[in-house]
Amino acid sequence: MIAELARRLEALPPGRLPPGRPVPLEDGGAARYWLSDAPAAPGDWAGLAADFPRTGLWPLLVQGLDARSTERPWQVGEMHPVPFTPGSAAAGEVLARLWEQVLPDPDEEADAWAAVDPFRAWPGPAAVGVCREDPEAAAARAADDLLRDGTWFLCLAAVGRGADVLDAVGWSGHANHDPGPGETSAVLRSWEERFGARLVAAGFDTVLLSVAAPPRGLDEALRVAAEHHAFCPDNVGQGSGSLREYAQELVGNAEWAFWWD
Repeated sequence: MIAELARRLEALPPGRLPPGRPVPLEDGGAARYWLSDAPAAPGDWAGLAADFPRTGLWPLLVQGLDARSTERPWQVGEMHPVPFTPGSAAAGEVLARLWEQVLPDPDEEADAWAAVDPFRAWPGPAAVGVCREDPEAAAARAADDLLRDGTWFLCLAAVGRGADVLDAVGWSGHANHDPGPGETSAVLRSWEERFGARLVAAGFDTVLLSVAAPPRGLDEALRVAAEHHAFCPDNVGQGSGSLREYAQELVGNAEWAFWWD
């Protein structure tokens, strides 16, 4: 997809994008993404997302470590793309392995295990959700909500699906709990298919997804919470404190936010 970025950008009508430029890799390698020079406005993300089936350029709203700048990590060589084949990793296997990594040690005290109650063994993937709205409409609304504060920039990447963007550009905000090459893509693709999720935004160490089919009750939410805990344990470990409390926050929630310490 590296050469595809330049080709797809050149194919856009004149004036379709705000001022911006492709960002080359630190080692001089070809650019993996295009970045706007100034913050985007409401409607910008939605328009580019609607064009994605034709352009092959998925929009991602981005912030840096400083919310009003994209310098870190988007401009200073902190992206580390690793070749991967989209769709080659199985999300269920990825999440099962990550779950084992975040479980307490067997000899830890009961409080540590209470945090992942009611599960000890990996419970398996959550069931397919029921969409309560169009996934693209949910994503456009989530993007516009972010864009009202005037601090989010536009990033465009040449990908087959929006779920592939983070791995394609080499985003490493989850470095302390880093899946392997293509495994973030695998998990996000699975959430696209089961929950109508769409990748909307990424910061220095944060990710936001819109969700058209959130869990409708606590039983559904607990299985989803287990997946989230495997993917991003800081949401529970440094946030809600327990899987049950985190699951309650997921019921009916049309946005999934992730943060890695």
